[in-house]
Amino acid sequence: MSEIKVNKISPRSGTAFTLGDSGDTFTVPSGGTLTIACGATVTNNGTQTGFGRTGTVDWQTTAKTSDFTAANGEGYFVNTAGGAVTVTLPSSPSAGNIVSVSDYNSTAGTNKITLARNGSNINGDASNLDITKADTAITLVYVDGTAGWTSVQTSNTTDVSNPFVAATGGTITCCGDFKIHTFTGPGTFTVTSAGAPSGSNTVSYLVVGGGGSGAGNLGDGTGGGGAGGFREGKTTGDTYSASPLNAPAGLPVSAQAYPITVGGGGAGNPGAGVGNVGNNSIFSSITSAGGGRGAQSTPNPGAAGGTGGSGGGSGGGSTGIAGGAGNTPPVSPPQGNPGGAGGGTSPDRGSGGGGGAGAAGTASPDSSTAGNGGNGVATSITGSSVTRAGGGGANIRHPGHTDPGNAGSGGATAGGGSGSSGNATANTGSGSGGASPSGAGNGGSGIVVIRYKFQ
Repeated sequence: MSEIKVNKISPRSGTAFTLGDSGDTFTVPSGGTLTIACGATVTNNGTQTGFGRTGTVDWQTTAKTSDFTAANGEGYFVNTAGGAVTVTLPSSPSAGNIVSVSDYNSTAGTNKITLARNGSNINGDASNLDITKADTAITLVYVDGTAGWTSVQTSNTTDVSNPFVAATGGTITCCGDFKIHTFTGPGTFTVTSAGAPSGSNTVSYLVVGGGGSGAGNLGDGTGGGGAGGFREGKTTGDTYSASPLNAPAGLPVSAQAYPITVGGGGAGNPGAGVGNVGNNSIFSSITSAGGGRGAQSTPNPGAAGGTGGSGGGSGGGSTGIAGGAGNTPPVSPPQGNPGGAGGGTSPDRGSGGGGGAGAAGTASPDSSTAGNGGNGVATSITGSSVTRAGGGGANIRHPGHTDPGNAGSGGATAGGGSGSSGNATANTGSGSGGASPSGAGNGGSGIVVIRYKFQ
């Protein structure tokens, strides 16, 4: 076998060399550059280009709590406990630049981390990237002007954006995989993650308006207050038992703040006079009307029951006066029912009961018997079954009679007989009963409940 040994081979400019066995070496001449396929180069002083970045970032262990600009080769822990933080990526990046970001203490699901692109694409899109899922970490490497910063972590992209709805506001409870926000007064439902079809992107809701109050009078029959409007929507895949008034769909939500209005009940009338209408409750596009007011007997003013989510009961009279219309304004499924008519003649003038979400108020069957309030309906949207939105019972002309109308189920009050009808239960949206001679109580305030799958 022949063998040739030399001390050095000096290439001419442009000369190509093929190296064979893995033990072969090549020395770049002083001031020279070794060009390898695909444009990668190595110079005599060890500078390399075109190989892509090697190694990992240097992690900065002091957590960032406010907006900042990231530097190439650095990793950052971001603490959003005090509010959202924006991380601006380096400007004019070069291929192989690398940045890492990690949610410091599991608060990105409440206050997001925004990766601001600073003129470069992120994963090929000309938009910022929001981290909205707790405990997320992401590493980005700059590739080129088309892809821009590209995520190279091993997790799926769905781990960066929360596939479930996430929100704050109200009193929050959990029922299995579902989170429930209950508002018993005004507030804000703030969606921090709109979710995705793979998790959840709609919410179930219950919106009940404030109940109306019954009428008060010193000597005539008085109608019961109507219940506030009852509107419910159950999203596909939710597991609770809804009411018969359930709309077969929930509401889609986006990442924004939704003001919540919870309607107060109609104020009770301490003396003679018609009752007062309840106030509306509102969430997003859903408005539930306040309940209609109860009315006095003729010939006093306001003999007809008031309109509303459910109608108020009418006062009595020789000709009978119709109860107030329910489901006003009209929606589908209907948010309530009409109040009962006053059918009693002089001298007692029995009056009609207030309408409820589940049934109309009943009319006075004779001159000495008052109508009953309509029943409410039950839903377990909060995790347990609760009946709400019943109509108030009516009263008759003279307090000596003991047959005032009964309250509808769900927190309403009966006719007062010879005393006050009392206040309807708060946050049920039920109506109060009519009273004579003492005043009628307040209608029950409404409620807003929002429920969604969160895991």
